Amino acid sequence: MTLPPLPHTGDDAAHDPGGRSIVDVLTEEHERITALCRELAGGTVSSTGAPHRRRDLVEVLTATLSRHLSAEEQYLYPSVRAALGDGDQLAEREVAADVELLTALRVLEGAADDDPRFAELTGAVTAGLDRHVRAADGTLFPRLREVSTMEDLIRLGNRVEIAEEAAPTRPHPGAPHTPPWNKVVEPALGVVDKVRDAAGGRTTYPEDLT
Repeated sequence: MTLPPLPHTGDDAAHDPGGRSIVDVLTEEHERITALCRELAGGTVSSTGAPHRRRDLVEVLTATLSRHLSAEEQYLYPSVRAALGDGDQLAEREVAADVELLTALRVLEGAADDDPRFAELTGAVTAGLDRHVRAADGTLFPRLREVSTMEDLIRLGNRVEIAEEAAPTRPHPGAPHTPPWNKVVEPALGVVDKVRDAAGGRTTYPEDLT
């Protein structure tokens, strides 16, 4: 399988690369993001009487899902295109769904905590995420495993984790979603987003939730 290019980082040496496979990395992230959606939709926030918890959840969900989708678009979908006979069709379908999910996420992030549409907006993001996870678990991951070596999958996992560190923390549905331009534009957007996060004291990682 031809992997999407990445500047040399030392993990492509002749010996087996260290790290986790792209399937393990993304599956764990799917579980984490789904848990955030479920908590946000489950009514636990309002019952605690802590509205700031809801806002923190929205911010963390937005940042985590934005990073995740950015990394998938940089490395998972190009690998699907390269490795599978119908990879272009599958990747185009997932990119289009990502744009819809990012758009729904941006609307949710901009909604006030007392917006009467809050449950509806949360439901739209949750439904989009559920579809995304089903497509990955049911089609993309099994088929990628069939045609890839474990070394290739681990190298892709390493690249996804590197890409997420530089990825945007806010949804940008109008940004490029395919290489090479997303690999140029998204890290630049990530810098801007991180400056805004620091200036506003925005919570962006699940482990920072209290």
